Amino acid sequence: AGLVVIVLGYHKMQMHPGKNPVLWDPPIWTRHIALLLMLPAMIMLVAAAIPSRIRTAVRHPLLVAIKLWALAHLLANGDVASMLLFGSFLAFAVYDRISVKRRGAPGPFGDAPPTSAINDVIVVALGIALYAALLFGGHQWLIGVSPLTA
Repeated sequence: AGLVVIVLGYHKMQMHPGKNPVLWDPPIWTRHIALLLMLPAMIMLVAAAIPSRIRTAVRHPLLVAIKLWALAHLLANGDVASMLLFGSFLAFAVYDRISVKRRGAPGPFGDAPPTSAINDVIVVALGIALYAALLFGGHQWLIGVSPLTA
């Protein structure tokens, strides 16, 4: 429910350009970097849900995914609403990672033994599929903006 309210608030700000000033106009190359960052972000997102050696090695793949996603979107957007939304998510993920490291938290799944390499292949394949789905229509459908034409 909280995420829905956040998304609706962001959408409302996007609909009122007078209330959402552009702080900077991102150069085109930052959008290319954003597209590159989103691929490992999607792989980490999938790794958070599927037991794999990737998940074991990264320990907190969801936080890595959030940091990459937020950084990518900060690079590609220069308006106030984007800075608030993606900057907040980035700050949360950085703070949370520092917090779990200081506490010595082993990660949400403990110190699970490494799984077979096939799970790594599944994680990467599903991450690439998710990335492609978002790139070729999913982002347009969900958010209303195509990352390929923005």
